[in-house]
Amino acid sequence: MEKNKLVILGGGESGVGAAILGAKKGFEVFVSDFGEIKEEYKSVLQQRGLKYEEKQHTEAVILDADLVVKSPGIPEKAPIIVKLREKGIQVISEIEFAGRYTKAKTICITGSNGKTTTTLLTYEILKRAGLNVGLAGNVGKSFALQVAEENFDYYVIELSSFQLDGMVDFRADIGVLMNITPDHLDRYDYKMQNYTDSKMRITQNQTPDDWFVYCADDPIILEEIAKRDIKARMVPFTIMKIQTEGAWVENDMMKINVNNKTFDMTIYELALQGKHNLNNSMAAGISASILQLRKEGIRECLSDFQGVEHRLERFLRVHNIEFINDSKATNVNSVWYALESMNTPVIWIVGGVDKGNDYSMLFDLVKEKVKAIVCLGKDNSKIISEFEGKVKEIVDTKSIEEAVRSAYFLAEKGDTVLLSPACASFDLFKNYEERGRQFKDAVRNL
Repeated sequence: MEKNKLVILGGGESGVGAAILGAKKGFEVFVSDFGEIKEEYKSVLQQRGLKYEEKQHTEAVILDADLVVKSPGIPEKAPIIVKLREKGIQVISEIEFAGRYTKAKTICITGSNGKTTTTLLTYEILKRAGLNVGLAGNVGKSFALQVAEENFDYYVIELSSFQLDGMVDFRADIGVLMNITPDHLDRYDYKMQNYTDSKMRITQNQTPDDWFVYCADDPIILEEIAKRDIKARMVPFTIMKIQTEGAWVENDMMKINVNNKTFDMTIYELALQGKHNLNNSMAAGISASILQLRKEGIRECLSDFQGVEHRLERFLRVHNIEFINDSKATNVNSVWYALESMNTPVIWIVGGVDKGNDYSMLFDLVKEKVKAIVCLGKDNSKIISEFEGKVKEIVDTKSIEEAVRSAYFLAEKGDTVLLSPACASFDLFKNYEERGRQFKDAVRNL
């Protein structure tokens, strides 16, 4: 018998998409959100006559489900998930659910950093090449909604570790792993191996006909590859060593060789500059080469791509002080990349909800590049104690307006004010996007 009662936990983008797909596939659908459902999603559920509840989980209904799709934001330790697992009810991600109803080719991108830029860049290359392609996962519309209502031949999907955790049979035709550095450790019992195992699920279910594109400069990835039996064809990208296959840098040229078809362009032609962006461009270039897209199309896209809002977004100059919005940098490694790419003295705005951060990897860069730190958050004590004595000045602020004004006051002509928080935003903001937008508003109001 087809499993018929579908419960969806979480009434956001992915949950509502899963509800629409579920209804289309004949499930009896019920959406349950422990918080409030946004008006835009509520009205979609109402228009389609889909049952839902908010601000509660009615256990009797949820535990009667045949199948549960959960939002990536809900941790495994949530009481309702524990009870579902005890009852043996399958709990999957929206990506897994949608994957069961499409034959489209999937290019799936994960990693601790760079995945959004790489996803958007890859999508742009495919779209400009004339492929019938959708954008899904952490960016774009819900994968399930697109499977329900579109008929794409390809999907470029950004996958977080939380989404990968909910996968059973789903597989990536092309799996891309940008890097593995500590992030979200609070969700993984503060064990790096648990988080690493989650990221390596990008290779799960892959066959010898599939592709695994990975960063060969990342020691954790290399260690994991050595101990796993990965079936897919493996293609590395690296800026540290010359390769014969994959992507590498030689004499300031980015070179790509896939299936004995080669492609190169100078690193100065790339629209996205900096070492981390070189990795992003190489990964996107390899995926496009696997799909045998025209070299000229790939080159054009890599040389004029506009980048991502809230990710090292060079926003505005005020009295010759540059303000950069890097609100998407919610972990220490992202901040390392941001600081590494700075060429002028930095006033660094940092803080928020700490996810078990180890700031020690930033100490040398901070001493070299940062002249003052502005803390932004409800509790900045950890940041202050970690960086005391490493910069001349540390200021404690509790609002974005105060943080921006303090940074502006501390900066001199030619300096850069960098919002790169290293932390989640939930103490003062709904999400990193709201934090980034409020930062830009505060800068405009100087």
